Amino acid sequence: MDVDVPLGVLCVVTGVAGSGKSSLIHGSVAGRDGVVVIDQGAIKGSRRSNPATYTGLLEPIRKAFAKANGVKPALFSSNSEGACPTCNGAGVIFTELGVMATVESTCEDCEGRRFQASVLEYTLGGRNISEVLAMSMTEAEVFFSEGEARTPSAHKILDRLVDVGLGYLTLGQPLTTLSGGERQRVKLATQMAEKGDVYVLDEPTTGLHLADVENLLGLLDRLVESGKSVIVIEHHQAVMAHADWIIDLGRAQGTTAARSFSRARPQSLWPPSPRSPASTSRLTSPAERRCAGSVPGKRAGAARCCCLGKVA
Repeated sequence: MDVDVPLGVLCVVTGVAGSGKSSLIHGSVAGRDGVVVIDQGAIKGSRRSNPATYTGLLEPIRKAFAKANGVKPALFSSNSEGACPTCNGAGVIFTELGVMATVESTCEDCEGRRFQASVLEYTLGGRNISEVLAMSMTEAEVFFSEGEARTPSAHKILDRLVDVGLGYLTLGQPLTTLSGGERQRVKLATQMAEKGDVYVLDEPTTGLHLADVENLLGLLDRLVESGKSVIVIEHHQAVMAHADWIIDLGRAQGTTAARSFSRARPQSLWPPSPRSPASTSRLTSPAERRCAGSVPGKRAGAARCCCLGKVA
């Protein structure tokens, strides 16, 4: 079976569980040059890992501190020279109790700040490194966007983290304390930075609140408006309604579903109803406004459909 997927738009692949959505896209698209795949695999990290280290955000922050104070960047890493020698930069002391659970207690020397006292004397924009790592993503996004602390590379990463709904997390929060949904969003924000022409996302709304789904859709819109092609495997109705083009696999599972599919604009799947104008308006915007005057399923100026391959 040949499936044509339009390029330059937000294309959503839908279908019941077992219909072959992931097999279709991962088997035909993943692995090609210029394709960035963001799957459902869990991210790995120790109790010393945090959003700043995982996303690469800490690197430009360390360099900004070093440049502002005329010292080495290594001083501003809790895993390197600037770490508290008592707790080795963990901020807590772990006490093993044999068969009982390990007990954590705040380090008395650094008081949980993870750095040596001499390192905390260096500041950037009036804040030391410990205070910066204690900031929320939203607060840090503003902090690194202006004034003495202005760091474009750090701000760019923070902007993506806020876009996926993680504005409330702190930069130094251990990954082991994050929920599965939060880890997925950290991964999403990280992989969005990879260079590619086609982005494939496998159920990115997992664990997201409705308000965060809106933020995610805004992020996907910006990717498409920058000339990228976005393919999303998803069940979420808000994502389906927002799409420029939908590929819906059959209602059955297995081989039957793989041989039965439809391609259409979202609004053609939900015909206008005179009794529910509000829902009609919601389903036809903003994707419909973006496609106004263009070929069906495409944004203005988008590339023509591209056959991605065959599925048995």
